[in-house]
Amino acid sequence: MFILIFEQLLKMSFILLLAFVCYRIGLVDQNGNKSVSNLLLMVVNPILIITVYQTEYAPGLVRGLLLAFAAAAATHILGILVSTFAVRDAGGSDCCIERFSAMYSNCGFIGIPLIGSVLGDTGVFYLTAYMAIFNLFSWTHGIILMEKKFSLKNLKEGLLSPMFIATILAVVFFFIQIKIPSVLLDSMNYIADMNTPLAMMVAGFSVAQADLRKMFAKLRIYYVSAVKLILFPLCTVPLLLLLRLPTDVAMPILIAAACPTATTGTMMAIRYKQNYTYASEIYALSTVLSVVTIPVLVLIAEHVL
Repeated sequence: MFILIFEQLLKMSFILLLAFVCYRIGLVDQNGNKSVSNLLLMVVNPILIITVYQTEYAPGLVRGLLLAFAAAAATHILGILVSTFAVRDAGGSDCCIERFSAMYSNCGFIGIPLIGSVLGDTGVFYLTAYMAIFNLFSWTHGIILMEKKFSLKNLKEGLLSPMFIATILAVVFFFIQIKIPSVLLDSMNYIADMNTPLAMMVAGFSVAQADLRKMFAKLRIYYVSAVKLILFPLCTVPLLLLLRLPTDVAMPILIAAACPTATTGTMMAIRYKQNYTYASEIYALSTVLSVVTIPVLVLIAEHVL
């Protein structure tokens, strides 16, 4: 699996590089980046989730899905502990961004295409549990970090997001076996296939906006990225062992946890008037470094799990 993961990340990196060049030469601007990001978040990813759940009901899949939800919740609680203790509050205003970045993964934009290519639809099926828990935690704990208070309005907004609604709808379709007509499902599959190139283009556009010289010179960003890409996933491995999960459930959870910092961090930093430039720098560097760290972590996990 190490070779498969590395090859897929390499392929995805070429798309990222193309998007980087397109942004730097002015072929795409910030408005184009925002439009593609919204298209991916609001349309492509939700449709992909629904198509993945268009499968025959099987007790094994149900058991795996329930285990994935339990593991995802436990992993996010672990993430809160790791980010709180590893990223200390030294009185700086950017601590909230660092803790958010050290915990929350880009499990949608990076996780879906990566897991889908390596583990197939079953892997994405279990990944949706992690994504649902991600939405729940990021719109509660994540907002408390950014805004330093809890709001029911923000929680409602998170629970009404297209990804969360699509996940609930897809699960309902799966359990009561509602089948989408083949003609419509084929069209939805065409849209779902756009996920990987669009996701990596969004990543490339975001990296292109960062001041690479300043970004690579900030040692603190390397530390936060190390917590996100190495410490947190390594702490997740014994947790998954303790839960005694089947490998086909454990690996999607681990890969999701090992993904780079979530793009949501930059979006929330803008929304709640935090240092969004710093958030985007952490996102950009962790995305670049993940090409190396994810395959290594998967290699370790293969021998342990």
